[in-house]
Amino acid sequence: MLYCRTYEVKKDAQLNSIKQAIELANDFDTIKIYNGYYTEGTIIINKPITLIGINSPVISGNFEGFVIIVDSDYTKLDGLIIENTGLSYIEDRAGIKLNSTQNCTIINCTLNNCLFAIYVANSKDIQIKNNKIIGHSKTESTSGNGIHLWYCNNLFIEGNYISGMRDGIYLEFVQNATIQKNQVEKNLRYGLHFMFSDNAIYMENEFNANGTGVAVMYTKNVLMQNNIFNNNWGSSAYGLLLKDISSSEIIGNKFIRNTTAIYVEGGGNNKIHNNYIYRNGWAIRLMANSTNNLFTFNIFSGNTFDLTANSFQVSSKFSKNYWDKYSGYDIDKDNIGDTPYRPISLFTVIIEKNPVFLMFLNSFFVALLDLAESLIPIVTSDSIADHSPLISKPQYD
Repeated sequence: MLYCRTYEVKKDAQLNSIKQAIELANDFDTIKIYNGYYTEGTIIINKPITLIGINSPVISGNFEGFVIIVDSDYTKLDGLIIENTGLSYIEDRAGIKLNSTQNCTIINCTLNNCLFAIYVANSKDIQIKNNKIIGHSKTESTSGNGIHLWYCNNLFIEGNYISGMRDGIYLEFVQNATIQKNQVEKNLRYGLHFMFSDNAIYMENEFNANGTGVAVMYTKNVLMQNNIFNNNWGSSAYGLLLKDISSSEIIGNKFIRNTTAIYVEGGGNNKIHNNYIYRNGWAIRLMANSTNNLFTFNIFSGNTFDLTANSFQVSSKFSKNYWDKYSGYDIDKDNIGDTPYRPISLFTVIIEKNPVFLMFLNSFFVALLDLAESLIPIVTSDSIADHSPLISKPQYD
């Protein structure tokens, strides 16, 4: 029968060192760390143990290196405040680094002022839940990521708050990740950044005021559901950037006040449906090299431009979307417009080639262009049209 002991680390007790407690502990023991300020250099955990913070103990790297490195399976960190890794241009210093581990958990921790907050490499079956990560990044070159995942499998990332980092959450060569109910805001580059990471689910996250909300690149089989992309605003900001992704589904998301709600380049065979796309600059920017995507049952409302494309030879299809700019009719009352809606306007084509013409956006000249285009559509081909636009707006939760 396995007998597990509990050690208590207190600043005013005989056992007042975390490193000493780790050295004393056997496999699967628990170490309780009580309130206090601990500076012990890099703490290395090389056995399966649990560290629990009592009344918010602070463990500081004293701006000199890593704070905690976990080299053991079945390790749990709970309720710790970890801070001050210090800046390095040579090594990816982290508040917590998991290196070639499995079945580890990081929960209820706060990480302040770390180059990388949580860095997980070559690991599997990892849970990162209900942590608070606060950075103070000023430039991308002097900052790291909130949760950084490299070459991992079976990740569960839930309920974390991440702000002030380079990327909020970064995945590269990761398989089978579930990322849900996280709040990611005010990060310099991306709220969530996927690279070569297949078979992932991210749902019910909120991405607010990041450089770009989410970038998904070189990836397939991703489900993106019920997320909020809000106020990702700037000269090259996107709510959702899709580059060379395929066989994925984007459903039930809200895109509100982004420079571009959804940008699609490369890849294909994706389903984009039942999304609410409201008050963005561009709702959709669609490149011709992205093929066979289906946009259906989306709500386009209050956007400056519904769609722009770099070619009229676009194979993606728009069907049964609601467009607030549609002015057609429905004689048979089946809630489907009897005439197509062409979401690319003549003025959209003009500013795509000459952005300086944006200064005329609300001018009488543009109103005349729109009227002429509605009477004699000469710009948008039938390949970029919704032939069955919805008359009334769908009701989504």
